[in-house]
Amino acid sequence: MQTREIGNDTVGRVRVGAIGLGLMTFDQTGTQPREQLADTVRAAVDAGVTLFDSADAYGPGEELGAGAQGANERLIASLIDEVGVRDRVLLATKGGHVRTEGGGWGLDSNAEHLRHAVDASLERLGVEQIALWQHHRPDPDVAYVDVIGTLKEIADTGKVAMFGLSNADSNQIRLAHSVLGDALVSVQNQFSPAFRSSRPEIDVCEELGLAFLPWSPLGGLSDAKALAEHHPAFQQVADERGVSAQQVALAWELAQSPVVIPIPGAKRPSSITDSAAAADLALSVKELARLDAT
Repeated sequence: MQTREIGNDTVGRVRVGAIGLGLMTFDQTGTQPREQLADTVRAAVDAGVTLFDSADAYGPGEELGAGAQGANERLIASLIDEVGVRDRVLLATKGGHVRTEGGGWGLDSNAEHLRHAVDASLERLGVEQIALWQHHRPDPDVAYVDVIGTLKEIADTGKVAMFGLSNADSNQIRLAHSVLGDALVSVQNQFSPAFRSSRPEIDVCEELGLAFLPWSPLGGLSDAKALAEHHPAFQQVADERGVSAQQVALAWELAQSPVVIPIPGAKRPSSITDSAAAADLALSVKELARLDAT
């Protein structure tokens, strides 16, 4: 697989597969036996996928309630050790979201919580330093400048190698970069055929030398009827190329900018193998124009 870069000369440059793996839906429920998830991890690495994205709030909330906090981190750490690929992946995580009883989501970006979140993720991931830690989402109860100040304090401890933002707008990215400098290496926002409003953030990332990690990059393509009605060009190009519409969507995103690294979710080996193949799908200028217009 072609690779793309996260980092810089100050914190180090890491080459990762141009397609990553989002882990939000990884959990050990009856429909996702551990063997299947281990096979998915193995298939991902075999296909060249080396960026794995977790978060301390990911987990089966309805089953565990507030106990979902950290479940995904523990699971992926144990899986990459079981499969024997820990030294081949960049394991990223996030903090700032909290899980509540009944499967809900809350926000907590006060300094004490974020410092604790980093320490807890270090323990759950079984590492001495987190490779990439991302602030999960702005908290309306905490000024963003204060959040970034806390991230700077955490950066000074050496517990995190590289920092990222998630769900941040252009002004917030610039603010964070002005404070964190080269410690800030990435932004993770929603971007897909159905959700394109983060295009300005891609431009800012390219300007500042930050990786842009689209979450939910296949949004709008899972339902055949919605795909045909709202994004027909993706299916048309897919049919012409003999590939899936999902591959076309990921290839289109990769073509937006050399800093883009989509992180589609997958729970089966076949899904991540199909997504990984998008890295080798070069779309023509005419194809890209058709997709941009749909």
